[in-house]
Amino acid sequence: MTLSQILINGEVSDGLIPVTDSSVLRGDGCFEVLKAYDGAPFALDGHLDRLERSAGLFGIELPPRADLADWVTQVSESLGDCAVRVVVTRGGAVPGLEGPPQVIVFGHPWPVDPGPARLYPVEAPWHAAGAEWDLAGAKALSYAPNLSATRRANREGFDDALLLTTDGMVLEGPTFTAAWVVDGVLETPTLDLGILDSITRRTVLGLASDLGVEVVEGSWKLDRLGYADEVMALSTIREVQAVSDVGEMTFAEGPVTARLSEAFTALVP
Repeated sequence: MTLSQILINGEVSDGLIPVTDSSVLRGDGCFEVLKAYDGAPFALDGHLDRLERSAGLFGIELPPRADLADWVTQVSESLGDCAVRVVVTRGGAVPGLEGPPQVIVFGHPWPVDPGPARLYPVEAPWHAAGAEWDLAGAKALSYAPNLSATRRANREGFDDALLLTTDGMVLEGPTFTAAWVVDGVLETPTLDLGILDSITRRTVLGLASDLGVEVVEGSWKLDRLGYADEVMALSTIREVQAVSDVGEMTFAEGPVTARLSEAFTALVP
């Protein structure tokens, strides 16, 4: 795999950070992943808005926004088509070895199976599911429970997980937003459930409105998908990806998914 140049606090780096850093010891920090097309970062302002909100919830002071934008653009241009990661740590986490926050920016290729994806429902008792707490809505570094759910789905023979509350409400995927189509209406879990305010989700919901597709955000249990004609996964990397299976339920690659995918593709360079 080819990496772009690595920037730490704006300086070209070998990518090494102290073992005493909060990201290593505590998973204490936040991040963003965005996609660059032909060297141009997509939806940069939206991602930086969310990064600023996450860092604010963590109480971490970021460098000036213009610097962050420059670093992301520099990395994007160095690799072309790639995923760009922005990782923000609190800094040193060992008493007596405190250090400043680290802002790490680098890019790498991220090929994606075009799908359709096969999802396995997994209960997510760690998910706040709408309960208010200090880091609600933050894109935190600590993704271990979500990644464990993906591995659980893989063991069951599926591509990824679909996270549910302990009482069966549909939330999101470990790294994507879920949506589906019932009688021509695009349905997706509400942000009130504490799911990530996905940049791709926002974009797709806007595209649906432009295309005359009715959108409903709400709360549904898994059996709602039994009425769906199409299911899709939305994310920076997947873009708009059809879903063929959710557990024992199967779905066709339908026209609404195709139209939204085509409209999203038309937005990128």
